[in-house]
This record gives sequence, structure tokens and C-alpha cells, in this order.
Amino acid sequence: MGIRLTEDEAWEAVESAHTGTLTTLRRDGMPIALPVWFAVEDRAVVLMTPSSTKKVARVQWDPRASFLVESGEKYVDLRGVHLTGRIEIVEGDDAKARIEAAVNAKYAAFRPAADALPAKAQAFYAQQAFLRFLPEGRILTWDNARLGLPK
Repeated sequence: MGIRLTEDEAWEAVESAHTGTLTTLRRDGMPIALPVWFAVEDRAVVLMTPSSTKKVARVQWDPRASFLVESGEKYVDLRGVHLTGRIEIVEGDDAKARIEAAVNAKYAAFRPAADALPAKAQAFYAQQAFLRFLPEGRILTWDNARLGLPK
């Protein structure tokens, strides 16, 4: 047995991860990787971000993106899933409501109350864009625990 995860195991790893790394492309082609909070819906990664962020502008310019989750500190514990694909801005109130509910349910215990934020931060987060990352092609995975090395 190798270190690759099955597709089901890969999606379980993605769903259980706390933070993902979303990489989008600037107009000059330079990749920008940023940590994001997210949820999984039908084997797609969904997230919310303030609509005024450059992330949204990059998605509008070029929908190509990648998404990474990883865990482990020691070599034998390293585990990760890397997806490549395209990201889209979600339209439609029902889809937006599902994404908002899923992300809020996952992170409610980690966020401060909105009214506890300074007014400028409240205004920044008030207008949200909803994004859906759709993987394409092969999923790159690894789980070094499968090497059978001593911990």
C-alpha cells in the first residue's frame, strides 16, 4: 500500500480540516496563497469572503485555483490533500444561504460576535461574496503514516 488516500478518504480529510489554503492568480500570473475557512458541499469547497477583497477580483479575472489542506508535525504524521480546479462566484439566494449556514455552523465557536468588532471591521465583513471551488482532474494526496515508520 502506498501513501495515497482514496478519493473518499481525501474528502474526509478536507471536510475535517479546520483551515485550508486557497491559491488564486494575480493578473500577472503570480500565485497568491491565503488561509481560508470553508465547508464542503457535494465535493466542492465553499467559502465566504468580504466582497471587496482582491481575492474576489482575482477569481473574476482568472478562475483557475488550487486548494490545500494538511496536518501533522512529525514526518510520519504528515497528511495532505491538494486539489486543482476552478473557482466561481456563487449567485442565487438559496445557494448563498446554504454556504453561509455551512460555514457558520463549522466556525461559530471560533468567531467573535459581529457586534464585538470595531465598526470598520463590521462594515468590511457586512458585504460577503460566496465562492465555490470545483476540483478538476486528479487529487494529489499523501498520508505518511502509511509508510509504517516508528513514531
